[in-house]
Amino acid sequence: MYSELAAILIPIFFTVAVGYGWERIGVDFPTEFVTRSTVYVLTPCLVFATMTGLDVSLAAYGQVALATVGVLAVVATVGIVGLRLRGLSLRAFLPPILIPNSGNLGLPLGLFAFGETGLALAIASYTIYALVQYTVCQLIAAGRASFKIVVRQPLIYAAAISLVFLGTDTTPPEWALNTTTLIGGAAIPLNLLALGVALARLKVSSLQNSLFVSVLRLGVGLLAALAITEALDLDPVTRGVVILQSAGPAALFSYLWAQLYGNSAEQVAGVIMISTLISLATLPLLLLVVL
Repeated sequence: MYSELAAILIPIFFTVAVGYGWERIGVDFPTEFVTRSTVYVLTPCLVFATMTGLDVSLAAYGQVALATVGVLAVVATVGIVGLRLRGLSLRAFLPPILIPNSGNLGLPLGLFAFGETGLALAIASYTIYALVQYTVCQLIAAGRASFKIVVRQPLIYAAAISLVFLGTDTTPPEWALNTTTLIGGAAIPLNLLALGVALARLKVSSLQNSLFVSVLRLGVGLLAALAITEALDLDPVTRGVVILQSAGPAALFSYLWAQLYGNSAEQVAGVIMISTLISLATLPLLLLVVL
């Protein structure tokens, strides 16, 4: 069991540490280029290649999507109540409670814990979280929604095209699979490096509020995922993927919303930092639950 955990965790920890050290020693890291290439090219290619290249049914993707929506509903309800009781801003703190880091951290966890099938199922959950991030969370943070952001996301189109191939039981041309597999292969290591760099750059304030929100994100996400997956009677791999995706730390994108709309950005940075550190420290226990 220890060797199995090491095989999952060490690649993730090491790559995040490389990104963190990269920033700390002052070597330039092209964050804008990495972010844009990951969002607009690498991750969509990874989504297409993984969803169409594996023998995973539409029903399996549907189960993951249903479970993820269920977890979101529970987390949103508890998060709103918790923030109201604490007297904290919904606009600032509900987005980081709602959306886990299902991309930078969730996708590699799905891959290393459950192989290519785990990655494919993790992508289904990640797509749901990304849609909510670009719509609901922007509406919360800004008080209004801009669907221009949604229609500009290649991830959505990559998932939609993949579903067409799956629904018609057809296979993309081999050149398309090879090309997207080659390009998409860079997404996971770059995401982990970017996570390490981001952790080194974040400035934290008001640790009490950040710790409270971090505990809500991790605790409610985990408990909701455990309850929803039990209620849906999911198979072990699907259950494990949903739990790993839903119990993750706050998404980095939440900081961008807070910064863009002036919603306590440094406190939200604290949520991301603290929830990520707690998550990394408790990952061995979480993996024991799902494996």
